[in-house]
Amino acid sequence: MIAITARFRVRPEDADRWPEIVRDFTEATRAEPGNLWFDWSRSLDDPNEYVLLEAFKDDAAEAHVGSEHFKQAQRDLPPHLVETPRIINTTVPGEQWSELGELAVD
Repeated sequence: MIAITARFRVRPEDADRWPEIVRDFTEATRAEPGNLWFDWSRSLDDPNEYVLLEAFKDDAAEAHVGSEHFKQAQRDLPPHLVETPRIINTTVPGEQWSELGELAVD
């Protein structure tokens, strides 16, 4: 699977509305064939930063980047950002979450 983590520093005046700003993009991406997850989290240390965890089967990420909703996001999202998002993109084996055995719950 292709696993992607991206950090988005959002303008302070848009930070509380960020989930609403990215709602259409998020819903369209989650509906893509091959999307495994597409989840936003707000940083505990910086209320203006959101972290996006996304994963795609095989080469489905390539179709994602070519999609109309991705192109729309390229136009719509930058005005709400302080800087270009930072990203880690890697290919890993499997397509599911594994248990964190060190914190097993009985």
